[in-house]
Formats: sequence, C-alpha cells, structure tokens
Amino acid sequence: MFRYITKEEFRVLTAVEMGMRNHEHVPAPLIESISKLSRSLCYKTLQTLLRNKLVGHDGQSYDGWRLTYHGYDFLALRALAARGTITAVGRRLGVGKESDVHYAQGPDGEVVALKLHRLGRISFRAIKEKRDYLRHRVHASWMYMAKLAAAKEFAYMKALKDEGFPVPSPIDQNRHVVVMSFVHATPLFQIRSLQHPHQALERLMRLVVRLLRAGIVHGDFNEFNLMLDKDEKITLIDFPQIVYNTHPNAEEFFDRDVRSIVEFFRKRLNIEVQEWPIFQEALKDEREASSDLQVPSFKDDALLVAAHEQSRARGDEEPQDDDDEDVEETFQPPSRVADDQGFQGLLDGVSRETLQEDCQLDEVLGGRGPGEDDAVVGTARPEPEDGEEKPAEDESESEEEEAPGQLNVNTGGRRVRKRQTAKEARANLQKQQKKPAKANNQKCKDTRRAKAEIKEWLS
Repeated sequence: MFRYITKEEFRVLTAVEMGMRNHEHVPAPLIESISKLSRSLCYKTLQTLLRNKLVGHDGQSYDGWRLTYHGYDFLALRALAARGTITAVGRRLGVGKESDVHYAQGPDGEVVALKLHRLGRISFRAIKEKRDYLRHRVHASWMYMAKLAAAKEFAYMKALKDEGFPVPSPIDQNRHVVVMSFVHATPLFQIRSLQHPHQALERLMRLVVRLLRAGIVHGDFNEFNLMLDKDEKITLIDFPQIVYNTHPNAEEFFDRDVRSIVEFFRKRLNIEVQEWPIFQEALKDEREASSDLQVPSFKDDALLVAAHEQSRARGDEEPQDDDDEDVEETFQPPSRVADDQGFQGLLDGVSRETLQEDCQLDEVLGGRGPGEDDAVVGTARPEPEDGEEKPAEDESESEEEEAPGQLNVNTGGRRVRKRQTAKEARANLQKQQKKPAKANNQKCKDTRRAKAEIKEWLS
C-alpha cells in the first residue's frame, strides 16, 4: 500500500504529525493550514487515510485527528527510502514488548534489519516510570517517546560500535525507526546446548564487566538480547535502557544483568556459577587499572544523541578499526536478497530523485518544524536565474503525468479510476456554480391551476 500513497496524502500525514506536537487530536482547520490544501481535498484525503488506518478520528469529546503507528511508519519509511538507506521491506522478523523487527533490503541488495519502536503497548505501559526518556517533562505522546528511544539506541549503538563492542552496525535512523546490519546468529534463549558453554559464559561475564568499565550498564543483559553465531561469538542488541555507571540504580541493574546470565546457565545448561562479578569490585578494578577504551561516560543522553545526529547530518563517517578480530562481526550480510524474506519494493513506479524532491518541506510547509530534521512532502520547481532561458515543457506528456500525486503504476491491464486532483475538483465546482438551476415550468403551471380551482370552489 505504501507505493500507492499520493503526495497529498503524505502532506496530510505530515501536517497531522506536526499538529500533534501540541495537540492530542489535531483539528481539521489546522491540518488544512499546515498542508496548504483546500478544505474539500483535505477532508477527502483524511477519509482515505482513515479507511487505511493511517490516522485516527475522535468525534465524541473533541473533533480532531491523530496519527497512528502505521502512519508514523509510512513517514519514516518514505524518508529512509528518499535517503537511499532502504529499497524494500520484507516480512516481520520478531516482535517484542517495545518494538517490531522486519527484514529490509539495502541499496546494494544486502539484507538489513529494520527496527520499529512501539512504545505504549498494553504489556509495557510503565515505561514512563521505568525509563528517563521524558527528563523534566510530565506528559508526552507514545510516539514522541518512541522517537526518543530510537535516537538513544542509534547513538549508543554507534558509540559502542566505534569502540569495538560486538554490536550490530548502525546504518540510519529516522523518527522511531532504526536501520542496522543484519546479524546471522541465533538468540540465546533458543539455544538448547553449546559446544563450549564455559567459554561462552566467560565471554558474557567479560562483556558485562567491559561495559561497566566503559561507563555504562546495559540494564537488560539477558538471553533475549544476546545472540550467538555458529562459532559461539556474542552479539549484543537492544540499547534504549542503557544507563551510565553513576546512575542511582546502576548497581541494581548491573547485579540483575549478571544474575540473569547465571540463572540462564543454571536452568538451561545445568552449570552452577559459584562466583560472578560484583559492581563495586569491578569499579575498583577500573580505577586501579588503566583502560584503553575511549567510550564516553554517557552522563547526558541528550547531548550524546544531539552529537551523533549532527555528525550524521554532516555525513561525517569515522573510520572503523578492523584490526580487532575478537569483536569482529560474526557474519557478513549476503550480497543478494533471499527469496523467502518477502521483500516488497518501496520505489516501484517512482525514482529516488523524485522521492527526494517530494521529501522537501520548505516549500510545502513553509520551513522545517521545530526540532524536526526529516521532511516528507512536495517541492516547487526552481526558478531560472537571470539570463537563462526557461526550459520548454514537453507537451506530449499527459495530464496524469503533470498532475500532482499521480504515479504511473502498472495495473496489469485492469481499469483503474483516475484520482481527481485539487485543480480538477475546483474547476468542476466552478462549472456547477455557473449553471443556474432550471425551474420546472410544468410543475408551476399545475400549482397555479390547482390554486385557481380551490379558490373557485370556495367562492
């Protein structure tokens, strides 16, 4: 369905997203003002989006519209496709209490992982109390917190990868979506036996201590966020709950992480662990011994996220050290996409350059929104400079190609009703208003004759 969403529908989705910054339900006049569409076209577009469950409507207590997670997904996918990060999305890989993970295809045909944060589910609604996403704010929407969680995870993943930790390679992030490299490994909770269980246990304990000495505590270091490949090398995932080692609850989180691994090996592999790392001893060893790690202490998540967002916006890519074989990625993604992933292209029928033009908000919405870097809709044709001739328009192009929001989609010979544009709707309305209604003369004559008969009978 993503390929059939028109430019006007994306403009309305973006308008609803911008209105939700200070509205729980965005009124229709505000959506018309932001999207710069006519009232009739805006209402028609909202009804189409509502039918496809991309927006929600509340008409009982307050007449307004809200963005759903499906609509938020479409906005993020459109921005990522315009950047060239992904070209297709496949079937669902896994579902968690905070996010969904899908297969995706990169620009060169490689398989990547697409993680969509889904905060606010029934199973995990205590996130406002358990996580420090809101900082000093009291109220915020679930989508805003999902965006903060994605930005925090991308920043920590990039910092850990730069320092040589066994984590997936971060590729890109937009709104609540994080794109990372696909790791060919098995989650630890699905493993029933290991060839060298004691070595795997030792690696896990060294990893959790190494994270602490780097200045952070994972907070959810268990069998669901650890993956092992065929060589029993470890890959760590899921980073939104990371805290720094000076956090008031850092010692509690560290002990919980260690005990989770101890209990897993005791129940699953019948290995009794007599001694395990202790928070104070690990910190004491860190102060006595010099560490070569250059991971920052992460004392301010907001500063960390902002720094990585600025570096990603500038396009600065720091060279990664490939000499460390112990933390090398377990598998390289395959060069081509497998057929069983169910990929569906995002750019069918439209080029990437056209999509990049459609993802500019400066002309459509009058500039960027506050605190938003990613835009998703239409652009204006640049004016020629002085002395330059205007390019001649191709008269052979049909009205469907020139009309905004029309895409040439191969329908396989089926007849498809043409979607009426705003310009055509206004022209039809003007034609109807110019034609005055014709009076029914026969009906008027019959009425006058009946009145005359009644008057004559009464007299």
